[in-house]
Amino acid sequence: MEFKLGEFFCGPGGIALGALKSGVVKSKDGTQYSISPDWASDYDKDTCSTYSRNIHKEAHDNCPNVIHADVRDIDIRTLRNCDGFAFGFPCNDFSMVGESKGLDGKFGPLYSYGVEYLRTHQPLWFVAENVSGLSSSNEGKAFELILSAMKNVGYKIVPHLYKFEEYGVPQARHRIIIVGIRGDLGMDFKVPAPITAKNPRTAGEAITQPPIPAHAFNNEETRQSEKVVARLKHIVPGGNAWSESIPEHLRLNVKGARLSNIYKRLDPEKPAYTVTGSGGGGTHMYHWSEHRALTNRERARLQTFPDDYIFHGSKESVRKQIGMAVPPEGIKIIFRAILDTFAGNDYESIKPNITI
Repeated sequence: MEFKLGEFFCGPGGIALGALKSGVVKSKDGTQYSISPDWASDYDKDTCSTYSRNIHKEAHDNCPNVIHADVRDIDIRTLRNCDGFAFGFPCNDFSMVGESKGLDGKFGPLYSYGVEYLRTHQPLWFVAENVSGLSSSNEGKAFELILSAMKNVGYKIVPHLYKFEEYGVPQARHRIIIVGIRGDLGMDFKVPAPITAKNPRTAGEAITQPPIPAHAFNNEETRQSEKVVARLKHIVPGGNAWSESIPEHLRLNVKGARLSNIYKRLDPEKPAYTVTGSGGGGTHMYHWSEHRALTNRERARLQTFPDDYIFHGSKESVRKQIGMAVPPEGIKIIFRAILDTFAGNDYESIKPNITI
């Protein structure tokens, strides 16, 4: 049984790749259950090109299944019906870094377009993804409103804060994933149990095992100034720009809040800190021993994209795409749980850590 997947805010294809890799077999009769990406949309041209090339194996200009458009300009009624639907609605206004505007911000209300697709087309199930700050935005009122909207269009929902380092991702990336199954189906989704909670993959393992091929795409190094190199020489693995070991003349003159990820080196013995789409002001992410920022290919490995996954656009565009993506190896576990639910298979699960 193959489920067709539609997506809003598809990004470079992390969700779609995870879906493609998530097939299961029904334990009772051997029936195969799988997910096949059907159509997707995103407002960023480079992102659409990346998705088209890697998910549909086509150039963007020739790929009718990828819609390059602002979701606010799409007539949702004209979109194809799909069995499953995913929308990692923009997290800018829900992030815990910076000013959190929630539903009052420019991006906050965009979740409603995903809900409108659910209302109009009634897919069998959906997956929605956002940052952990979603639950506290607008004093929790934004989260309550979003969950109510999803339930009101006919879905039994299970929100959970997933720590992706516990699901095979070499990165401390914490995201709220809301899984919904259409209420009339009478099925209960269960949160899949962590698989790497006691033995997480480390940043060192992800980046060096195996070594990144010399000819790998998106692996250009960033030129570092002499001052940045000098500063990094005084920062130990896991340390950042606020280390007391940095000489006075190399310290940053910053007043007020000091973000912990500024010139922060990875600790090769631990999962990486969260990969983001930013890159200015010392936020590129930095190698634990080499005095440089990570390449985009190294960042892609921390996000669990394979080396043959080619990102389109400038180095800055690629960095943003990788940082905004959903780790395919992490979301794959959630998709498998959905498929197991429909197949009637038993699987190890835990209680949701978010109550509704």
